[in-house]
Amino acid sequence: MVEFTYWRTPEGKRGSDAPVAAPRKPRRDRQLEQAIARDTISVRFQPQIEPDSGRVVGVEALARWDGGTGPQELFARAVRHGLQERLSRTVQRRALRQVGQWRGGLAHLRLSINLIAEDLMRDGYVEWLLAEIADAGLKPSRITVEITESSLIADPATAAARLATLRAAGVQIAIDDFGTGYSNLAYLSALPLDSLKIDRAMIADLVGGSRDRIVVRAMIRLARELSLKVVVEGVESTAQLGLLASWGCDLYQGFLGAGALDEEELARFVNATVAQAA
Repeated sequence: MVEFTYWRTPEGKRGSDAPVAAPRKPRRDRQLEQAIARDTISVRFQPQIEPDSGRVVGVEALARWDGGTGPQELFARAVRHGLQERLSRTVQRRALRQVGQWRGGLAHLRLSINLIAEDLMRDGYVEWLLAEIADAGLKPSRITVEITESSLIADPATAAARLATLRAAGVQIAIDDFGTGYSNLAYLSALPLDSLKIDRAMIADLVGGSRDRIVVRAMIRLARELSLKVVVEGVESTAQLGLLASWGCDLYQGFLGAGALDEEELARFVNATVAQAA
C-alpha cells in the first residue's frame, strides 16, 4: 500500500505529498489541423490608406477560414487546441507567397503580417521568416511585422533582440493595438520600432468624447517625437478621419476605406483610388 504524508498549510488546509497530476494536453481539433496541413486557410488584405491623398500604401494580412471565420475567432480556437504557432506560420507563409506574385497596381504595396508570442520565443523563427520572405521574392524592406504588447510580456529582452535582428535585415516593426492592455510606454523606447498602430477602441468615441480626443492626439504627438509613424485602425467616419489627419496620422485602416478584401477586390479598389486621385 502506498502511503502519503499530510500536513497543514498556513491557512489550515490539508496538504499532501501525493503526486500532482500533469497538466492535460489540449484536446485535438482535427478539422483545424487538416485545414492547416492542407493549406486551406485563406488570407484577406485590408488596405492601409493615406488620409490626405487616399492612396493605398500597404495592406494587413488577415486570416479567413470555414466560410468567413475571422482572425480573432480562428486564433482563439487555435489557442484552445495548441495550434496557434502552426496557424501563425501558415498564414504568414500564405500571405508572403501571394504578395510575392502581385504585379501591376499591387506591386508597390507593403505587407503587414501579425506575429504572436510563440513566434518570437521560438529559436530559429527569425531565420525562418527571413527565408520565407526571400523565397517569396520579396525585399525585407517591403514587410512590416506587427506585434502586440502581450507578445512581449514573457521575455521582453529576447523579443527585443529578435525584433532588432529582423529590423537590421530591413523588416519594419510595428506595435499593434496600442492603447489597449497596459500600453507600456517603456516599449516605445526599448524596442526597435518603426510605427505604432492605435487600436480601434481608442477612436470609437473620438468625435464625441473630449477625453478620447486628448488621449489619441497625445499618442500621435508622442509617436511623432519618437520618429514613429502612426497607423489608426477602425476608422469608420469622415469626421474621425478629419481629426486624425489634422493631428498627423500617417495611415488608416477601417470600413471608411475598405474591409478585408481578396486579391481581385483589392486590385479593383486600388485602381479605383488611383483613378479618383487622377
